[in-house]
Amino acid sequence: MQSHFLKIILFVCLCVAVEGDIGKHVFIQNKATWPEAQAYCRQHHTDLSFFNSQSEIDELLKVAGGNPSPAWIGLQQDPNNKTAWKWSGGGHITYQNWEYTEPNNYGGNENNAFIVQNGKWYDDRSSNPYYFYCMDVIVEEEKMSWEDALSHCREKQTDLPSLLSETDLLLAQTEIKHKNISEQVWMGLRFLGDRWMWVNGDPLEYEAWSRQGGQDHQCPVRRRCGALTRDGLWENWDCQDKLNFICKTAETHESIYN
Repeated sequence: MQSHFLKIILFVCLCVAVEGDIGKHVFIQNKATWPEAQAYCRQHHTDLSFFNSQSEIDELLKVAGGNPSPAWIGLQQDPNNKTAWKWSGGGHITYQNWEYTEPNNYGGNENNAFIVQNGKWYDDRSSNPYYFYCMDVIVEEEKMSWEDALSHCREKQTDLPSLLSETDLLLAQTEIKHKNISEQVWMGLRFLGDRWMWVNGDPLEYEAWSRQGGQDHQCPVRRRCGALTRDGLWENWDCQDKLNFICKTAETHESIYN
């Protein structure tokens, strides 16, 4: 099945990309089953797309050019809990946008989800072919201080990312391991005044602090910038330390050759 899919995509594949919370979503205008779409995204990007909010879905659909065709997203039924759903990249959903009466698991084997033009989700059989959305998370391999990393990202019209969910964290962790980076990487977390906050104003609702540093992050004196470890935990570091970092990828339009 996968080899058949790879033969199909040996042509120019038009893609549309838009910035998400941690990376960018890429609309792949080529039909595939859900497992084929997942394999393609993991080979050429990071994983199938996921969403933390309605605003992210709205922006995604806007740059997809109003395409009315259904498209796979990275949502799958949890094999260990048939009443729960989780993202392909890991983590359970924190935001839901199912159509009324969905998911209905018609026939007992609708284990994956696609999105339609109005942003609603439907479950369906993984063997049905649809267009699909991939997610790109990019770790910059150049080391900088936190402030320099922030400036570098903003010069590219992007920002240091917010990690708003377990799925955000797991996808960032995937890219850190893919690049064989053993040290921490900067994210968009900064201690200002008396609290930690994301630099783009996102609410700090999900946290994943490491216990290795004790409780220093609760009232840091010098270590006032947030970094992500290879193990997927947060640590507070001196903002002048030089680390790799993640930049949210700016909105682009691109063609991919496979």
